[in-house]
Amino acid sequence: MSISTLTTSTFRNLKYSSVTLHPKLNLVTGDNGSGKSSLLESIFFLGHGKSFRTTKIENLINASSDHFVVSVKDDRNYQLGVKRDKCGQIDIKINGDSKFRLSDLAKNIAVQVITPETFRLFFGGPKERRRFIDLGLFHVEHQYADLWREFRKVLMQRNACLKNKITGQQFDYWSDIFCSLSTQIAEVRVGYVEKLSTELDHWLNILLPNLSEKIVLHYSQGWNSKRPLAEILVENYERERKFGYSLFGAHKFDVKFGYQKTNIEQILSRGQQKLFLMALTIAQANLIFNRQKIAPIILIDDIGAELDTNSRTALAKAIEQLNCQLFITAIDNNALEPIIPEDTNYKMFHVEHGEITEITQGKI
Repeated sequence: MSISTLTTSTFRNLKYSSVTLHPKLNLVTGDNGSGKSSLLESIFFLGHGKSFRTTKIENLINASSDHFVVSVKDDRNYQLGVKRDKCGQIDIKINGDSKFRLSDLAKNIAVQVITPETFRLFFGGPKERRRFIDLGLFHVEHQYADLWREFRKVLMQRNACLKNKITGQQFDYWSDIFCSLSTQIAEVRVGYVEKLSTELDHWLNILLPNLSEKIVLHYSQGWNSKRPLAEILVENYERERKFGYSLFGAHKFDVKFGYQKTNIEQILSRGQQKLFLMALTIAQANLIFNRQKIAPIILIDDIGAELDTNSRTALAKAIEQLNCQLFITAIDNNALEPIIPEDTNYKMFHVEHGEITEITQGKI
């Protein structure tokens, strides 16, 4: 789903606004605190039911109001909207029907974000990397959502047994299902990571051509791939009982990024790391497009941070080949200049004191 119209009301510091967007490239300028990041955040919320800036949804409501509203419409007049008040009441409407939950949002719109804080993907633990890979799997491998949902239920049951020192037939029952689902999920994941790695090579050749051949993805399924999971669980039964939860399994998978035999963050500069992140995000977006034939959405906040002019010029070359809708923010036009197409096939907006104004009308 690419967005043709975005409507916001009292989301963060954004005032009521309804803007018509470009199906491919949308550039947004504004001072720090003007609301340009909030614009991206509103779109992200529609795809994830949460913010990329805070864990408290109530913080998204403007202090002058008791609720916020965000809604979008695509070129087929498909509508998706969310209203959330300070009491925690959430109303989600899809084409006028309100019988939906937050978890239903991701089924209708695929949104990925790159911010200066996204470096957590490299420097943080595996949680952010797992979240990134699972997002792609959710949209590309349609059986994955059901497998993962069932696995999480089984994981909770097995962990409850470990925590409460339950043994015997009940524990064995949940462990058997746990091993079976972990193996199935691992098979789906490894296939996806292989596709992602192949797609990534193409975008690295554009964004990091001098380093692309030496960058590799390393997939770890959550236990020693040379041994059956059941055997490992038997060996570590006492350890798991001591901790009170499952130490091995599909929930412990990870994907790391290496440069030859070294972690990528130890070799690449911050700017190069950001380009790598963009290549990775674009690669995943392209896999989603190829699977669903629906344009995913990529949000890039503060393009000027860590990227020099040459890096932004390389990004401009990648944008020409993208099959997605792109939103990029910057403090001023200077940071965007290498990215602005020579033709008028884009739109530009300026945000000031929460007001969104279109300043360039591109052709659609």
